Amino acid sequence: MNPTAHPNRPTHPIVASPRDYARPCAVVGERITVLATGQDTGSYEIFLQEGAEGSGPPPHHHPWDEAFFVIDGEVSFGIGNEECTALPGTLVHVPAGTVHWFRLHGRLSRMVSITSGAGAARMFQEIDRELAGAPDLERLVSLAARHRVEIAA
Repeated sequence: MNPTAHPNRPTHPIVASPRDYARPCAVVGERITVLATGQDTGSYEIFLQEGAEGSGPPPHHHPWDEAFFVIDGEVSFGIGNEECTALPGTLVHVPAGTVHWFRLHGRLSRMVSITSGAGAARMFQEIDRELAGAPDLERLVSLAARHRVEIAA
């Protein structure tokens, strides 16, 4: 055993190539691929988020930090009372508890996101499973609340 390892953290590396990815979750118009869960890492989670024009979540906040790194396309972010447009190569960090939203633009935009804690992966999987088909804001609000996410619509 690694003497410097934290007792709740895995002691094995994670290598995830595209052939290993789980099926993407359909969440508010996006395809969100879970690359690493909190169980995998012992703390944070990593996702690949992809979507077409106009996809993205309503204003919301949660008890974990979240960072986004834009790979392709253009993404508009609303963070608190400010808005910005992120192009490829841009990093956006949102502190825990901050109301935020984003909209993907163009034919296909992609970004990697990282949360500072576990929980989002289970939420995305549940939304994908329970909200297949037409969007239902009331059910989305209820599902999100189960995972400590408040929709600030």
